[in-house]
This record gives sequence, structure tokens and C-alpha cells, in this order.
Amino acid sequence: MANRFLSDPDPTTAWAKAAVEGKLFTSGELVRHAAERHLRDIRDGERRGIYWRPEEAAHFLNFLPSVFQVTDGPAAGQPFYPLEWHTFVGGSLFGWRNAQNRWRFRSGWLETGKGQAKSPLMGAIGVYIMGWCDIARPQCYAIGEDKATANVLFRDAVAMCRATIPDHDEGDSLETRGEVVIRGELQNAWKIEHPDSGGFFQPIASGDAQSGPRPSYVAGDEIHEFSNDYSIETWKRAIDKVAGNALMLLGTNTPATNQHVGTSYSSMYQLIAKGEARDDSAFSFIARVDKADRENVLENEKCWQKSLPALGETFPIENIRETVASALLRPSTKSSVKRLYFGIDTASADFWISEEKWSAVQGAVDATKMRKRRCWLALDLSKKNDLTALSAAWEATVDELLAVKSWYWTTQDGLRDRAEADKAPYVEWVEDGYLVATPGATIDYTFVAMQVANLVAEQMVEELLVDVAFIADFIAACESVGLSVWRYEGPGKPEGRGLKIVAHAQGKKVMFEDRQLCMPHSITRTEDRILEERVIIDASPVTYSCAANAAIDSDGQGNRAFDKTRSRGRIDGMVTTAMAIGGATAHEKPKKKSVYASRGVRRV
Repeated sequence: MANRFLSDPDPTTAWAKAAVEGKLFTSGELVRHAAERHLRDIRDGERRGIYWRPEEAAHFLNFLPSVFQVTDGPAAGQPFYPLEWHTFVGGSLFGWRNAQNRWRFRSGWLETGKGQAKSPLMGAIGVYIMGWCDIARPQCYAIGEDKATANVLFRDAVAMCRATIPDHDEGDSLETRGEVVIRGELQNAWKIEHPDSGGFFQPIASGDAQSGPRPSYVAGDEIHEFSNDYSIETWKRAIDKVAGNALMLLGTNTPATNQHVGTSYSSMYQLIAKGEARDDSAFSFIARVDKADRENVLENEKCWQKSLPALGETFPIENIRETVASALLRPSTKSSVKRLYFGIDTASADFWISEEKWSAVQGAVDATKMRKRRCWLALDLSKKNDLTALSAAWEATVDELLAVKSWYWTTQDGLRDRAEADKAPYVEWVEDGYLVATPGATIDYTFVAMQVANLVAEQMVEELLVDVAFIADFIAACESVGLSVWRYEGPGKPEGRGLKIVAHAQGKKVMFEDRQLCMPHSITRTEDRILEERVIIDASPVTYSCAANAAIDSDGQGNRAFDKTRSRGRIDGMVTTAMAIGGATAHEKPKKKSVYASRGVRRV
């Protein structure tokens, strides 16, 4: 299918108008927001010092089919006419200027389903900036989580530089004409140089060091695979230092919720697209199906193009039909198909409970407003430098839902190494206040004891539920901070003064005495409240990560417990959330089966 907009004098704006007017299947909610932003900025952007220059957009859009041919797929050998969504993205990146006539956008985020020609576009942009933007000695880099990932879009660029220029004799390419020099043979190419500008384009793994780069272009592909954002932020700072034109362009499939780096960036660029965050230097194009499409996405072909904007142009619909048919026969693959092709941000492996239901109960929990409600605390102490979690659950009232909030601690020593090993952004969580890093190589339990003491002083705390591991060390820490505590030994046993500490069984064994404080009952109560939306859980990214990582083990009688050995990462916050809810609801008669266990998940 030909690009319907290239004949328009301003194809970028024509595409945006069509998206806003609902004339494109491509235009899901987030894409429409981006198109609306473009049209709004044309109308009033000059007051903010940003200017739309359609002739500059046309220079890039015309460059693609004039210099490159498609090197792969059913259109191989044809001129590289930009796809319809490329028209909007490429035109926007190069057509918008600021008051200094510099590119307006210093960063861009491209998120679509698989197979939508993100990599060829990003590779072509690298070659364009390297030699055809009048930049002296431009440095262009393709980065990835590893060298193989970085090479994906770079190899597209190499292939286009070696392919015959459209309407030229066979074999007449940028390389054979000497306009570019490619270092390395065949698949081992490692650098493209442009002699006239003195520029180059090369791939580099995220962890590889560079000495004083001054990049004009940094293209990061497969951002959902990044384990931390250190390299992205390092390159972004380098981009920010460049006085002239410079662009960092990040491409990805929709990240899973436990792919923290991609999720964090995607969330930020969604806010920018919707106008909920203002950054005139950041561009976003996020192609996902809408929330209303999620339940029947595998059956509703009409919504597929919202996340697959190249569908019908270079991406045959038969390809995705086959993938969907396979997913319907193999339910274990449904989650990944929904995420990778349709932009439904499920976990990379099945979420332990309906992720949609989990998301529905996330909100803000303000402890200062809970002082008139009874409170149960739950604590999971970690080994040495792992994650320690403390959760508080406030009882439900006639007017208020059961509420849960969690706090977390780890150690400062080795923080970045553990972040890389666990593929979790611990450094960012510490900086944002979601996680406390205590000094030294082991967690100082006095930090935890002080938080418990503060809650005891400010809240109507009934008791502290614990996994008994390391409890003696914690009691010693309580003594150090002046918090009186005592351990409950069972009915009829002497009681002490201060905070009551009660053991909460962790395994699959069901406890029939002492209010059933055991994991099978606590998990059931937690699931019921989440699925019935009768709880609000404070929206911490650490807690969300723990929930996404959690795995459940069950015995022959259906008794269940969290299984840390099978989990995909730290789950401590999910353990304490369940314990706290179990304590706050222990007076209720437990169900034999939860809503989840009896009916299953209806929507993912």
C-alpha cells in the first residue's frame, strides 16, 4: 500500500490531521495525543519559541527514497519511501526548530509492536545525520544492552549504504561512489565514515566506555531489554552538552512491567504525549491498542493497526494472524503476544494475579490520614544486603477501603552491582525515595526499627507480623532505638509490654489456630480483595516490581505460598503485603478457595 500522504505539501501535518480526525486505524489514544500536540504546537508554539518548518521535514522525507532502497522483506529492492507512521515521526524530528534554528527535539521515543520497521528508520536517520545535515564531524552511535542489540539497527544502516541507489545503475551505492567508507566486511562491519563531513556512525554496547564523546546522534534500540538506565542517562548528558543539533532516539517494543527501565521511560513519554508533563525538547510516538481493546484484542483485527502501524504496508496481516492463532492454541504465549504485538504492558512471564486487577487497586495511601483506623504491620527481614520490606495495612471502614503501604531498605555498598544483577533500578528508586539504602554492606536494622517506632507512635498499631528469620537481631535493634516489643507465644502465655510481635507462617501448611495467620489464608484474602477491588495499595514501583516477580507454589490440597526460589526477582514487598492484609482480616472466616482460584483470570 502506497503512502497516502507523500503527495501532500506537508505530509507530516496531513498525517497528524488524519489521525486526529479518526481517518487512520493507526491512531490509538496515545498516537492521537501526539498528533494533537503537533497541531496544537503549529497553532501556538511560536509563543514558546518553537517553529514548524515543513521544508526541513521534506528534506529528510525526500532523502530516504532518493538515496536508500529497502533491503529486506517483501519490498526489498524498492526505494525506501517512508511508511505512513515514518512520515509523522521523521517529519516531526527534523521539521520542528527552536528560536536558534536548532532541532527542537533532543530526544525521541518510538514504541510499537514487533516488526514495524523501527530499526531501519533509526539506522537511516543515523546515516542522514552523519553526512547530510551540514554538521561538522558528527559522531553517531547505535547503542544497545549488548553489542548484538546495538548492531541490529547499525546493520540496517550498513545494508542501505551498500545497496544500489534508486534509479542508478546496479551496484552504484553510497559505498562504491565513495560517499561513505564502511570499515569491516559483510556482517563484521563496525563503522561507517563520511569523508566529506568527517563524521562516523558506529555501534557500541551500553557498558563500553567512550572518552569525551560529543554525539550528534545516539540511537538506542530494544530499550525494554536494558537492565539499568546508566548508559542511557550518560549518553543523554552528552547530548545535552552539544551546542548544535543533536538527537537521542530510543526505540522499543512495549516493555513488561518488570522491565523497569523501559517502563519508566515509556511512562514519562506517555505523560509528555498527553500533555500531562511539558517538555518541548522531547518527542514521543507510542503505538498501543487502547484499553477498551484489550479484552478481545486477539479476536478484533480492526484494532491491530493501533499498535502495528506498518500493518498492510510492509507488515502482512497474515503474519500476525498466524501468531495470534498459535497463541490461542497455546495459552502460555498469550501474555507475550499481547505485549510484543499489541502493546499491552503485561509482565514478561505471567503475572501472579490478573495484572489489570492489580493495576486497578494502585493508588496513593497517605499514612497521616489513617490515624483513626486500626493498623497491622508485617515485616520481612532480609539476609545481609537483600531487600527488607515493611508493610502496614489499615482496616476497612464503612466509608474507606482496606489500605496498604510499604517501605523498603537495602544496603548502599554494591547497590549498582545488585541493580544490574537483579535487573532492577535500585539506584533510581533510592534517588526517588522509594527505597532506603543504609550505609555499609549489611542492612542496619535500626533504620527499620525506627520506621516501626514511628508508626507505633503515630498509628493505632495492633501488632507486628513477622517471618521469624532474623527476628532476634530485629528485637535487639528495637531495644537500641527505645521501642518496647514482646513476642507472642500463644494463647494463655504471659503477655508483655509494648509492640506485640506475632509469627506469621510462611509455607503452604494451613494453621487452624491463632486466627489462621498463615500464607495460604493470607494469599486468599489478598487475592479476593484485589480481584473484587476492595483494597487500595500504595503505588510504589518497588511493590509493583515485587508483585510482577512473584510466583506461587501449591500442594495437592490447593494450599499456596509464595515461592522465592521460582520467582523472577525480589518479592519481599508482596510477601509483607499479603501478611499485613492477612493480619488485618484475620477475624474474617477464610474461604476455601479465592475468587482467583475458583474462576481464574478473565482478563489479562
